[in-house]
This record gives sequence, C-alpha cells and structure tokens, in this order.
Amino acid sequence: MGTRTARYAGMAVCCVALVLSGCASNSTDSGQSSTTPPTDTGVAAQVSPSPSTDGAPSVLPTSPPTTSTAPTPCGNGQVVVDATIMSPGMGHRGVRLNFSAARDSQACTLTGYPGVDTGAGGPLLHAERTPRGYLGGLPSGTDTPPTVVLDAAHGAQAVVEGVAFDDSGTQCATYTDLRVTAPNTTDTVTVAARIDTCHLQVHPVTAPQ
Repeated sequence: MGTRTARYAGMAVCCVALVLSGCASNSTDSGQSSTTPPTDTGVAAQVSPSPSTDGAPSVLPTSPPTTSTAPTPCGNGQVVVDATIMSPGMGHRGVRLNFSAARDSQACTLTGYPGVDTGAGGPLLHAERTPRGYLGGLPSGTDTPPTVVLDAAHGAQAVVEGVAFDDSGTQCATYTDLRVTAPNTTDTVTVAARIDTCHLQVHPVTAPQ
C-alpha cells in the first residue's frame, strides 16, 4: 500500500509540472505577439472626408429681385409739344397738339387733359375740358382718359377745337399761338397754331389715330 501511494504522488507531481510548463509557454507567446510591430506595406492609407455634421442647411443661390420697369408719369422737361392745323368743317376750327418724348428722356406716360390757353390774336380764352367734340376726342360712351406711353417710337395727341363765329354770326378773333401744358406737369410752352374761335375746348390725350 505504501508503494501504491508513492506511485500516485509521483504522478500528481508530474501533472502539476506539465501544467505549469504549458502556462509559461502561453504567457511567453502572448507577450511576443503584443510587442510585434505592424508590417509596413508601403501603401498610404486613404482617408475619405466625413460629411458635415454641423446640421446647417444647404443654401441655394437665389435670383436677384426683379424691379418694375413700367414707365412713370411724365415730368417737367420730358415732353415736347408741337401743333398741326386740322381741316375745318361746318364753321368748326381745330388744332391737333402732338406730344413726344424729349431727346434722351426715359419712357413716361401721359393721362388726362392738357392745359390750353390762347396766346396772341385776341382776348384770353381758357380751353374748357370736354371728353369729345365735333372734330375729335374720346369715343362715344367712353369718358375715362386713357394712359398713353411716350417713348422714342410712340407719341400722343390731343384735339383743341372751337367755332369760328359767335351766336350772332360775327367772325371770332384769329389766334396765332396757344400756350400748352402737358398733363400732370407745370411746363407751359407756346406753340404756333392758327385758330379763329370765340370759345375753346380741349379733349383728353389719346394715342395717335
């Protein structure tokens, strides 16, 4: 029995020795693996740019605000005026006032009645503003003056008219010029225009017929 016990003790010692030897080997391999430097392959690593994470929204370019290009009402210095004698009829006399844009003036608009007074030739007469008359004016049934654009290619006109005889049949005075003020301006110009009348009317500005 003592021999069997001694044999078992010797076997146990051998097993413990083997276990300790294996642990030491594993510890050595692990230490060598952790200190082995990485292999240099000579290829540079490529880093992709990371997307922005600041949360700011993308700002798209916008078109500049549009500005209105509609012509504005004509002012002083923008309108040139001359006159054309109209053919008489049934004792009626007429003058066509022609409005055009001044040189280098921007396009502008005329609306309404010009101011008209008689000049040389007789007593002062102020033209009465009426929508239409014997020789011209607005179409029947339309009393609202239109807005007319003046520019380098377009003009406007207004008719001035009167009757050559008074109620008793007496010849009226003959005027040789008229003083004209374009609508909504204070520029008064004298234009040469022959008209014999005792009473004067002026109609709204319209586009040339």
